[in-house]
Amino acid sequence: MTLNVPGLIMMVAFYLLVFGIGIWASVKSKKLERNVHSSRIEASLLANRGISLVLGAFTMTATWVGGTFIIGVAESVYDPTQGLVWALIPLQVSISFIIGGLFFAKPMRENNYISMMDPFQRKYGKTLTAALAVVPVMAEIIWIPGLLISLGATMHVILDLPFGVCVWISAAVAIAYTVLGGLYSVAYTDVVQLSLTLLSLWLCVPFVLTSGVYTDITKTAFNHTHQAPWLGTLESDDVGRWIDNFLVMTVGNMAVQDFHQRTLSSSSTSTARIICFIAAGGVIVAGLPSVLIAAVAASTDWNSTSYGSPSPYERGEAAMVLPIILQHFTPTYIAAFGVGAVAAAVMSSADSFLLSAATIFTTNIYQTIRSQASDKELQWVIRLSIVVAGVVGTSLTSLDSGILVFWILGSDLTYTIIFPQLICVLFIKISNGYGVIAGYLVAVVMRLLCGEPLFGLPVLLQFPGCTLEDGVYVQRSPVKTICMLAALVSIVVFSCVSSVLFNKGILPERWDVLKVKSQGKPSADGTREDRFVSAPMLDTTC
Repeated sequence: MTLNVPGLIMMVAFYLLVFGIGIWASVKSKKLERNVHSSRIEASLLANRGISLVLGAFTMTATWVGGTFIIGVAESVYDPTQGLVWALIPLQVSISFIIGGLFFAKPMRENNYISMMDPFQRKYGKTLTAALAVVPVMAEIIWIPGLLISLGATMHVILDLPFGVCVWISAAVAIAYTVLGGLYSVAYTDVVQLSLTLLSLWLCVPFVLTSGVYTDITKTAFNHTHQAPWLGTLESDDVGRWIDNFLVMTVGNMAVQDFHQRTLSSSSTSTARIICFIAAGGVIVAGLPSVLIAAVAASTDWNSTSYGSPSPYERGEAAMVLPIILQHFTPTYIAAFGVGAVAAAVMSSADSFLLSAATIFTTNIYQTIRSQASDKELQWVIRLSIVVAGVVGTSLTSLDSGILVFWILGSDLTYTIIFPQLICVLFIKISNGYGVIAGYLVAVVMRLLCGEPLFGLPVLLQFPGCTLEDGVYVQRSPVKTICMLAALVSIVVFSCVSSVLFNKGILPERWDVLKVKSQGKPSADGTREDRFVSAPMLDTTC
């Protein structure tokens, strides 16, 4: 295979365009920082809360339409052991945006928080929040290699470029413009990246559908032709795992800083909510090309193509089915557009992960250590943390792990640990620090005991349906959801018990190290400066 020159030229042009827009946005950001009266940190991380409806809809959609989204949907639909029923990510993300717009955007935006950990800091204090904030920072960094792996593999298949070169150049561009312009650069480059993603993918679809080397996809959806039907099947033994996957990608997204960064940067509460609803439709539109391309792959007699037999699945290349289809079913210049779509999608998500990790680290961890840090110092911390997160995340691509491994680990952290904590801090007034600690320990211990085959963790805590397959126990119950609910119940129970014990005087006040009796009162440890937090919490009781 020779170097794909048209594709290489397009990629160079794309990177220059994105970097140029990032530079322009950084100049705009610097001007606003000099002219606004609010915190320069707020201007850098939240674009001075001036993101418009259109720009917000673009950046919200682009953040989730990443390389894992595009490549992962195609892989699952094509895989004869899964099918469309296991590739509902566009629908799941769409539902999550609707849930976020209905229940989470308003309380977060009205309180003028900077990160999703700010309500924790206000209610539980800085120290406990800083310890808890390590989890979402880790999750953001862990997701970065999964994105870059999908991009590197795609560019290697179509452009015949070295995997490492593709990954590091893409990461360097994303790191550079994110450091220079903060959320302004991320948001404005998202407009270009999402536009290119949608245009390129939908441009490829007609060429794939008119290739004439596949059986009618409406027939192969239900019939076993070249492989199992691409709609897939859901066996009774797999219902629990399916429920887990569905909930992780719906309500689990509410425990991700990337979502809240968009709503918190919106110009108003109503704008934040409408952005969520628009983005809910945008991810569906962005996901359809991957489904159609994968359906064609599942309906193809590969022996009649330039790829030849055996099929990508039989060669162990199912993960790369989308770039393979583009390479062998479309003209060279169209395949180049496909690479551009994946590159744009990857960078639109990678820059968001970088900025989100930097936001939580700076405002909820570093400021706990350096409470008197100046705006200038914090800006340098933001820049440095973006670089460190980018380098660490990119370095993880050298591990012998697939895209799925990184995604599962990151989603486990946010769904089982952070999501129940976020529910309690926003909607259950009685929750306190003792409940936080109990919920954290319950979530971590239970999730480890439930096991995870991808990480080699044995199953020690067996739930109904757990079966022994090839000498390994496999959970059939929705274990992630069970762990999440157990953590949620633990937070409420331990909060109620500790509140009664200390407020009723059953235990002496000197034992109350987390200050349950004084919870909700202004304190030096529990309240951040006015530039970060304002307005009371939701007045909802358990």
